[in-house]
Amino acid sequence: MSVTIKKVESRKDFKVFARFANKMYKDNKYYVPSILMDDLNTFNPKTNAAFEFCQAEFYLAYKDDKLVGRVAAIINNKANASWNVQQVRFGWFDFIDDIEVSSALLDAVIEFGRKHGMTQIAGPLGFTDFDPEGMLVEGFDRISTMALIYNHPYYPEHLKQLGYIKETGWVEYRLTLPETICDRHRSIAESVMNRYNLKIVKKTRRQVNKERYGQKIFKLINETYCHLYGFSLLSEKQIDQFVATYLGVVDMDMLTFVEDEKGDLIAAGLSIPSLAGALQKCRGELFPFGWWHLLKTMYLKRPDTVELLLIGVRPDYQNKGVNSLMFYDLIDRYHKMGFKYAETNANLETNLKIQAMWESFEKEQHKKRWIFAKEI
Repeated sequence: MSVTIKKVESRKDFKVFARFANKMYKDNKYYVPSILMDDLNTFNPKTNAAFEFCQAEFYLAYKDDKLVGRVAAIINNKANASWNVQQVRFGWFDFIDDIEVSSALLDAVIEFGRKHGMTQIAGPLGFTDFDPEGMLVEGFDRISTMALIYNHPYYPEHLKQLGYIKETGWVEYRLTLPETICDRHRSIAESVMNRYNLKIVKKTRRQVNKERYGQKIFKLINETYCHLYGFSLLSEKQIDQFVATYLGVVDMDMLTFVEDEKGDLIAAGLSIPSLAGALQKCRGELFPFGWWHLLKTMYLKRPDTVELLLIGVRPDYQNKGVNSLMFYDLIDRYHKMGFKYAETNANLETNLKIQAMWESFEKEQHKKRWIFAKEI
């Protein structure tokens, strides 16, 4: 029987769409479920500010009356204008090992793109860089992280068979954390602070809210990441949403700010305990008791791994050793919290500045992911 593609329109269908991967991978020990509530908010124009400049449709694939795949078709008009492309993105792309299914889903994305004048398809990409992106091509036997995609090894093989080629790539590292910062790196960090009149600042949640410091962080991220592949500048509304999402629950001891002598924010680092185990236990559902697994992991019984979510350094302070101040502040804190390892976020293969940050650590480059693309 041929594949039937159904456009997602009802709230019931969106729940089916959001839960598909969590159900397909339920017995996979490397997959980390996404949080249903977060996904539904991302797919909803009323709760996702990216719809101010994005268009999207969502599709489910059925074969023999059985649900066998899903995909989102997204056009980020702001990113297209910034990068001078006419690109439709495919994201939240999951499917059984059947080339007819993956082909039909991507054809639906291509049709949506052509209808809006697009000339290229690329993915996996989300609405913005803060959504899961990049298809895993190496590291299938390593547990995923909360922020990144896990997929079966057959996914990239399907895309290659369908004529897609690598557009860009990311690498990820697992770092072994030292028990304390070494004398050499302590000396470097203190020298950088003295030379540029910088200071490390810690804030309470109340101070962050009162001083709108969260907004400063994401404006810094705009400056730091604006040159990276596919990035679109965050709007004020998006920034407010991300502040509520990230800073509403993060342990403030794991959030580091660096200010100059005027009190201007010039660097920031955000990390969290790895939530992989907690999300696997609750299978992405916060209720009735999923929230407890997450809360316990964040504050009570931490795992041995920390995830480095965001590190941003203002462009005029890059290549000056400012990133060393993050670890000057955090290494001893990590040790006291019981962390032995750190998972980096995905680093673009071409972003040598961010990869240079890990040179002083014992490390393993254990995962790779690609963006696939082709002309349409």
